[in-house]
Amino acid sequence: MTTIGISPNRLDAAAKVSGKARYTEDLPMAGLRHAVIVRSPIAHGLVKSIDIRPALDFPGVEAVFTYEDVPEALYPTAGHPYNLLAERRDVADRRLLTSHVRHFGDEVAVVVARDVLTAAKGARLVKAEYEEMPALLDRESALAPGAALIHEHAPGNVLRHTVSEHGGSVDELLKKADLVVEGRYKTPMVQHCHMETAVSYAYMDDEDHIVVVSSTQIPQIARRVVGQALGLPWSRIRVIKPYLGGGFGNKQDVLLEPMVAFLTWKLGGVPVQIALTREECFTSTRTRHQFDGEAKLALTRDGVFTAFDLKVWSRTGAYASHGHSIAAAAGSKSPYLYPRAALRYDAVTYYANVPSAGAMRGYGQPQVTFIMDCLVEEAAQALAMDPLELRLKNVARSGDVSPYNNQTIYAAGIYEALTRGSELIDWRRKREFYKNQTGPIRRGLGVACCSYGSNTYPAAVELAGARLILNQDGRVTLAVGATEIGQGADTAMAQLASHALDVPLESFHVVTNQDTDHTPFDTGAYASRQCYTSSSAIAAAAREFAGKILDLAALLSGVPRDAMRLKDGNIVGSDGEHVVFTLAELALQSYYHLDHGAPIVAEAAHKTRLNPPVYCCTFVEVEVDMPLCRVAVKEAWNIHDSGRIINPKLASGQVHGGMGMGLGWALYEEMLLDEKGRVLNDNLLDYKMPAIMDLPDLDCAFVEIIDPTNPYGIRALGEPPLVTPAPAVRNAVWHATGVKVDEIPITPKTLFRYLEKAGL
Repeated sequence: MTTIGISPNRLDAAAKVSGKARYTEDLPMAGLRHAVIVRSPIAHGLVKSIDIRPALDFPGVEAVFTYEDVPEALYPTAGHPYNLLAERRDVADRRLLTSHVRHFGDEVAVVVARDVLTAAKGARLVKAEYEEMPALLDRESALAPGAALIHEHAPGNVLRHTVSEHGGSVDELLKKADLVVEGRYKTPMVQHCHMETAVSYAYMDDEDHIVVVSSTQIPQIARRVVGQALGLPWSRIRVIKPYLGGGFGNKQDVLLEPMVAFLTWKLGGVPVQIALTREECFTSTRTRHQFDGEAKLALTRDGVFTAFDLKVWSRTGAYASHGHSIAAAAGSKSPYLYPRAALRYDAVTYYANVPSAGAMRGYGQPQVTFIMDCLVEEAAQALAMDPLELRLKNVARSGDVSPYNNQTIYAAGIYEALTRGSELIDWRRKREFYKNQTGPIRRGLGVACCSYGSNTYPAAVELAGARLILNQDGRVTLAVGATEIGQGADTAMAQLASHALDVPLESFHVVTNQDTDHTPFDTGAYASRQCYTSSSAIAAAAREFAGKILDLAALLSGVPRDAMRLKDGNIVGSDGEHVVFTLAELALQSYYHLDHGAPIVAEAAHKTRLNPPVYCCTFVEVEVDMPLCRVAVKEAWNIHDSGRIINPKLASGQVHGGMGMGLGWALYEEMLLDEKGRVLNDNLLDYKMPAIMDLPDLDCAFVEIIDPTNPYGIRALGEPPLVTPAPAVRNAVWHATGVKVDEIPITPKTLFRYLEKAGL
């Protein structure tokens, strides 16, 4: 029996569609208080004075705290595992509340009341006077000589600047090249827009133990950061993650947990909740980093890439959050796509007085892929070569060696993915048919491709845990540290365990709510890591679990252990037919036999030390309305090489969701700021995110190149689907109009500028 490669319904489907699933705000506590944060009305400046008396006098307000009341310690918020090397830890640049405000909406005080409306009224009564400083909103102002420092530890407002070079001397290869193409590109700041806003509450269940219930992707990391922020031992913090309504990386940051923990600590253990409004999510959680890029590509006259030279500026905003790791991670994933070419990657991450940027699905790779793929399209145009053929000539093949780390790429299916996608969209016929169009309505085809990773190793530790428990009735409880955040992880984990044990999937119950005091350790949901890293822990736990079952069966039956095995939830003899015990019978014996056995439990943890790449490509057909400067995607295919697919239906859902996000980034979404740094479109009416009527039918396919580094042959899938739609759309618009657009989103106002400049 195998449960890999089939598509059972999600384990949580009925609970979610029926409303039985309980999210953080669905778990009220008696006596729950509500807190609202007092936010800065300026983007940059110092608090000269603050008067909390009007708020304290307001009926129903129970407490007000300011920057004068919170611990002095700075702490990091990024959702990365702890690093034993101090120089490689996340930047600690944030206090719970601040007197030096660094973005519009920064946190200067917090009001606690019996209900959220009273807390909000109290927050409006807090009076603060500010000494306003220049708002440094972009690269030119933030990095200008003599610009005011946003953080004292960052001279010139540069958080970090790194240069890496692999595969040869890029300067020499640029000099020797038959052709060098170059370009400048820009990608926007956008917001995650997950359905459930950020929400957390905390209480104390004894004198020195704080419990935090939170919509987080990273309960174990949140536990540690709360301890750091409050100066408490980490073991005094317990974090519980209920059902979670999406995160996409925003909740891979520790957003509210330290504040609610501080409030309950100060108020004697009374439960206190903060639930952000949608507007606060835009201004005061995290965004995608805006990238500016300058790039060159060296190649031979017959189209062989010899060197990429990329320089990027990443705007991290008011606080570091994930900081330079976003830019750095993208640089480390990119060499897997064209491994026979040298790569120099020069990355600058800088502070600015805008909302903080952090992790967002793709983790810097969408920005860098946009730059690289636009550059490849420039090369195809310069050579008068089919863009698909140019990519096929240069992409990775199994057996190539990455110049980044000299590791063999055992499984690379990007050539197969590009070939498959071209057939599905009828590339060659349509590219020829749409050449040299005129008229008001034009069509074009575009392609883009990328590489990605399956976890974060060796940048960070990759530890995952799994526990299996045989219940009295023969059903199996599976507890993993991997966090279900809407992506279907619980179902995939159950399928992996079912396959390993040969026990029917319907016999499993998966513990979906992670609890740092009880569930196995795992660093969280990010980096498309969970199936790859957790699968080895599940496989190890399953081996131990099956061994204990067979040991007890041998003891009770007298049948040699080696003459039995698990099959379809039974312990059977060597012929595979004779049932020695049903699992339910053996389970009762393990608990209640007078002399033998004990409850059967197995637990394993696994540290992953491999990080195989995955590959993805997108093909799109667009229609451009020239007079209206409007782009509509008519057909879109996303093709993946992610190793063996565990659940095709779930995988397709992941791909469709990623494609929708990628098309939104390409055509609609951008956070707009005024000259003072205020977000102008901080709501879902003014922030233009595609709805179902704005998207075409989304199609996907998989080329299953089995990866030998994993017991199940699987690799990552979650993030890559959104990486390539934007450059594919840009390239299709170029094909349709003859005009290349070097920035996204390609809104009508943007396309108008480019068409006007081209005389169209």
